[in-house]
Amino acid sequence: MTELKLEPFGKMPDGRNIDLYTLTNEHGTRVAVTTYGARLVRFEKDVQGHPVDIVLGYTRGEDYVRDTAYMGAVIGRHANRIAGGRITVGGRPYLLELNSGSKKQNHIHGGAHGLHTHLFDADIVHDGVRFTTVSPDGTGGFPGNLEVKVTYTLTGDDALSIRYEAISDAETICNITNHSYFNLEGCTAPSILDHTAEIYADTFTWADAESLPDGRILPVAGTPMDFTTPRRIGDRIDADYDEVQMAHGYDHNWVLRGDFAPEPYSHLKKAARVAAPKTGLILSCYTDRIGVQFYTGNNLRGDTPPGKGGIVFPRRSGFCLETQFFPNAPANPAFPQPILAMDELFTAETVYKIDSV
Repeated sequence: MTELKLEPFGKMPDGRNIDLYTLTNEHGTRVAVTTYGARLVRFEKDVQGHPVDIVLGYTRGEDYVRDTAYMGAVIGRHANRIAGGRITVGGRPYLLELNSGSKKQNHIHGGAHGLHTHLFDADIVHDGVRFTTVSPDGTGGFPGNLEVKVTYTLTGDDALSIRYEAISDAETICNITNHSYFNLEGCTAPSILDHTAEIYADTFTWADAESLPDGRILPVAGTPMDFTTPRRIGDRIDADYDEVQMAHGYDHNWVLRGDFAPEPYSHLKKAARVAAPKTGLILSCYTDRIGVQFYTGNNLRGDTPPGKGGIVFPRRSGFCLETQFFPNAPANPAFPQPILAMDELFTAETVYKIDSV
């Protein structure tokens, strides 16, 4: 049985309260989530008598409000990038907020008022918390009033399930994910380069210097993108290869093969498995999405508020596993499209399971 604790976590600039919900299972594994941005604040497991928190983040809600790196946040309406901010929905063109790229010429992560900035309502559910918000019509340039529900549950086998639901009163775009940064050596550790990663994908979507796919799906074999068997993340992160050079590391979408996850998660597929030899911790990611963005924190540069332990997050101190539709799908008609019809229910689920050797 999961225990739940509710406590104040800070205030919004307009004075509204930010709350923190902490879930603890019978093994003492602990997850904390906040109403601001429905963000994952803590994911903590005991390692030889010492709790290790594997999620980068802050100790106060106010610091999440100031955050610029999407720490732990639910991302939407559209996770990742859209070239020129141009979409077509129901035969009508829309121009989204332009907030990404070298000249701010593209759209990313729902814009300045994306879900990561919302103060969600919260309800306690079995073994977890459900967060609810509405993204009004026109926010970020997207059509339709979009109601979003995000449910976090902590299982008895140390798995964190994140389930997404959304419904709109007009045809729209919907592609929601989570942007937590993980470090399996602990949230104050300086690097993830000694972690080993396995990604259950034989191909990836090629992307340009603005991290925009152009429609090509390329094999990983023979390239630094090959994580079909476990590889140390730092081994080829700076290789003389266009993709890692343009992204200054890994920040790419892998096309998931569809390998079935183990029971009781066999309704999902394997996305990735990351391990830290130093702590013996292993993080497995399962999802029903078609792609996963593996990001190695290349743009963390010490310009965020000080985090837990008073540290300012250095470059490559955390990795993200963002399950998703393919980036820039609206510009690539051959990709599956993140179109949500009016009154159709969007659903998605991703599980992050933590184990120890």
